[in-house]
Amino acid sequence: MSSPTLQVGRNPESRPTGRFFGLRLKFVVLFSLILIMTCSSLSWYFIDTRRQAMIDNLEELGTILLTNTVRNEHFRIGGIVLEDRATLDQFMQSLMAIDHVVYVVITTSDGRILDRQSKRTRTLSNRSPQPSPQPIYPDDRIVESLLQAPLTVPLLSRFVLSAEQTLVPEKQPSWWLLPFWVGEETLYDFAMPVLRKSSFGATLPKLSVDLEEKSFPLPATSSPVVGLVRIGITDAAAKQALLVIVHNVSLLTLLIIAAGILSAHLLTSRITTPLRNLANAARQLAEGNDAPTPLVAASYDEVGELTNVFNDMTQSLHDRNQAINRNLEIIRRQVKQLTTAHQASTAIASANMFDMNQLLDTVLALLIDNLGFSRMTVFLHHPDRNCASLARIIGVSSEIAEAIRRIDIPVVDNSGITAELLLHGKPLLIQDIETAAQRMYPPLLEMARRSDVQSFIAVPLRSHAKILGFLAGDRGARRCSEEDLHILSTIAGHVAAAIDNAKAYSELAELTQHLEERIEHRTEELSRANTQLQDHDRRRTTFLSVVSHELRTPMTAIRSFAENMLDGVTGPLTELQHTYLTRIQHNVTRLGRIVVQLLDWARLDTKSIQLRLEEVCIHQIATITADSLQMVAAEKNVSLSVAPVGSLLPVQGDRDKLEQILWNLIGNAIKFTPPGGRVSVQFGESQPGVVQTCVSDTGCGIEASHVANIFDEFSRVPSAMPASQGAQLGLCITKTLVTMHHGRIWVESQPEVGSRFYFTLPVSGPQDEPGQTMQ
Repeated sequence: MSSPTLQVGRNPESRPTGRFFGLRLKFVVLFSLILIMTCSSLSWYFIDTRRQAMIDNLEELGTILLTNTVRNEHFRIGGIVLEDRATLDQFMQSLMAIDHVVYVVITTSDGRILDRQSKRTRTLSNRSPQPSPQPIYPDDRIVESLLQAPLTVPLLSRFVLSAEQTLVPEKQPSWWLLPFWVGEETLYDFAMPVLRKSSFGATLPKLSVDLEEKSFPLPATSSPVVGLVRIGITDAAAKQALLVIVHNVSLLTLLIIAAGILSAHLLTSRITTPLRNLANAARQLAEGNDAPTPLVAASYDEVGELTNVFNDMTQSLHDRNQAINRNLEIIRRQVKQLTTAHQASTAIASANMFDMNQLLDTVLALLIDNLGFSRMTVFLHHPDRNCASLARIIGVSSEIAEAIRRIDIPVVDNSGITAELLLHGKPLLIQDIETAAQRMYPPLLEMARRSDVQSFIAVPLRSHAKILGFLAGDRGARRCSEEDLHILSTIAGHVAAAIDNAKAYSELAELTQHLEERIEHRTEELSRANTQLQDHDRRRTTFLSVVSHELRTPMTAIRSFAENMLDGVTGPLTELQHTYLTRIQHNVTRLGRIVVQLLDWARLDTKSIQLRLEEVCIHQIATITADSLQMVAAEKNVSLSVAPVGSLLPVQGDRDKLEQILWNLIGNAIKFTPPGGRVSVQFGESQPGVVQTCVSDTGCGIEASHVANIFDEFSRVPSAMPASQGAQLGLCITKTLVTMHHGRIWVESQPEVGSRFYFTLPVSGPQDEPGQTMQ
């Protein structure tokens, strides 16, 4: 009777036959891309580093030249103060002799030019037949500001010498073009005032606190600036050197890339050619030829080794195909045993996972009943104690079982049976127990002899790459076989998974109980912390109320005394006394506003303010508020106006709170508007059912980066008029009040131009009832 032949492979017609990109092309393309990106990035970085170094050298040269010249005692006294022409010519010639210096300009403190020279000229187009070239000098707009500012470091400006031979401010190119940017000639203008000798030894004294809001012009003789020196440095030579570097680096990069691509092509050719031969041989195997022609290794590298391994594999496949035919009969004999193993596995899967002792009893009983073993035992590994102990045993007397239960087998890597099972995970077949007596733990060997164990098998219990213990059994007087070892190894995986699941369920239950205890404890802590926070918040509110009330009494007395003294009750005042008292009165009023804002903020924070809603005209409230602030605006010479409206729908709101909203917005507009500015209030309907109010000014404006935080409490937004800033709670209170009216507030601002604050209110409808309160 002939055995069927096992057919390896698949139908060749199912293999794709379309064109594909070869490994050589893919490798060369990938390597080329990596090489090009790497070399280009390194070249870009090198050129950018050189460019930045050249710029730093030019800036350092200009700083050193200008600083040494300005701080030269001979130059400051002889050249600037005494206006000695010989001294000026000496310094001018020494500076103009430097290659990178383009021009030098020396002026006095009143802006008069003492001397200036320039290496760059331009020809003006005029009506003369032969126009004369004119030297190029920088713009004089910064001279006035530098003459007023006692700077001790040079002020650097960059200009580009355009094609029309004019100086224009430099425009920075894109970041990826910076290393290759050589463009037009750039001039680095270094300007620095010449200070008096005392100005180098100490900084200017700070203004008095009393004069922080009002500046007084110093007399001409007290100015620390005696002159101004400007030096222009060109980068023409540096850019020419950078062009040479760019050319050389680009050429070298192209050579490296070309050499790398060629090397990649040659290397892939030595790899892909043997691989094609291997593919042809594998195709023959897939088509059913189990003995193709052996391949010849063309090299001794990994490809050659792969060729030799492939030859071995084809021979092994041929031998295995023959062996499979011989083993078919053996497989048929094992079907019955595997069926029994499947039944045991099903019983394991249906056992109670929460009781590991019951699980092991069920598993061991099934193995004895279905596989014919005489005795079965399970030992569990304890890595924390580095030992193994008995978990369950069946088929022995209770006396022997109790004796084995008291044994702890040490787990030591000493080539013993325990080490092979628990450390190396090797299944063992012991045909004769006496031949393995030296490898067994003595107390356990004695128990095996007392139980008449002749031969046994043991397999490790492995789950998720962990060895949990081992499963062992014997057949009494019969010797165990390889088939017994294979069957027990198959079942051991299911037993290990069941033990691992039982331990995991037990640990999960313990962890769940521990987590519940921790959650209960943490809940109690959070409850106590919440109570403490509420108590702290209540104390803070009380503190703000008491402190604000206690501050009002002394502030009222200070304001009364200051007003009486200003009215002449205590006698005539000097101009300085009048200034001090005015300052006191101003700051007491300012402090009073801060106290009122703190009280309003505390009430809003505790949600203790209620709105008394009624039908009101927002234009009428704005007019009354503006009339109340007309005197404040007149004192600052600020124009305050309310735009007239033909018809405006009434809104539903609290009259006092709406007046407070307008008072804060108009008052802020007046505070931050310089003399001569304008503040106006306008109205309109932004959308149906909504009235929009706009308070605009021509003040200092707000930076765009701070607009998002302008309505936050204590936002500390910087201002161009810091003397007008208070506690910065007014806008926070205003936004809260607008939100309580179901409105919206926002701001549009531009520095040095002004700000426009908008807020909207819903119009009064038939569903709104006058006198309604809202918290």
